[in-house]
Amino acid sequence: MQNITLNNGVEMPLLGFGVYQIPADQTEQAVSEALAAGYRLLDTAAAYGNEEAVGRAIKNSAIAREELFVTTKLWIQDAPAQENTERAFEASLNKLGLDYLDLYLMHQPYGDVYGQWRAMEELNREGRAKAIGVANFYPDRLLDLIINNEITPQVNQIETHPFFQRADYQELMRENNVQIQSWGGFAEGKNDLFTNPLLAEIGEKHGKSVAQVVLRWLTQRGVVAIPKSVRAERMAENFDIFDFELTDDQMATIATLETGTSLFFDHHDPEIVAWLSKRRLDG
Repeated sequence: MQNITLNNGVEMPLLGFGVYQIPADQTEQAVSEALAAGYRLLDTAAAYGNEEAVGRAIKNSAIAREELFVTTKLWIQDAPAQENTERAFEASLNKLGLDYLDLYLMHQPYGDVYGQWRAMEELNREGRAKAIGVANFYPDRLLDLIINNEITPQVNQIETHPFFQRADYQELMRENNVQIQSWGGFAEGKNDLFTNPLLAEIGEKHGKSVAQVVLRWLTQRGVVAIPKSVRAERMAENFDIFDFELTDDQMATIATLETGTSLFFDHHDPEIVAWLSKRRLDG
């Protein structure tokens, strides 16, 4: 496994396993199989409703805690945001059965972002969250957070895939020492990604699947990827991407797939802002 070093010196695997949309009753087995396949970065969130199942898989794995890199995410908090962020962190930590997190992300750029971030900064200073970051922050919100706070986010997890490549934004993040991480790396199969002729042709030249080409494209760009699967054979396939390298021409070919727009939702859309901001988690 290749690692990247975050702006505070913490090392993070370049490839991990995500559990978004995996039902809670299937998550424990999926995570156990992912760990058996070699994954050590696990990505979940309070909003996914499966932190407890992830925690059970970790506990039953017998893998040393220091070998794992565990991420979860903070959902939008009611006022007082700072106090409620601390409570939300404790709740996630208890569900996962852990003493600390390797990475704690603010899931959405809404609500009292500053109050939430102040609490996250304190968790980082205490060593209970080894690294802190954000998700779904567009450039304006990310720079605002960086400029007006003490700690620069270590990570920004955003939609990144062959049809929405975020190259310019990645460069801006690099200039500000923020690591880009992809969610939706396979675009959930939209635009017929898995049968895309350009990606398939590249895969044939390397003896690899389209999925492996996409993951190699992401990681070769220095983008942390967290593919999801509930099939052990697919987990193993997704993990097997570091024995080949895409050529400059192949990277340029993939660049032509860019559409410049999200395939899911726009965080600037007032309806999306209202829908996400009104959502509250049970418990």
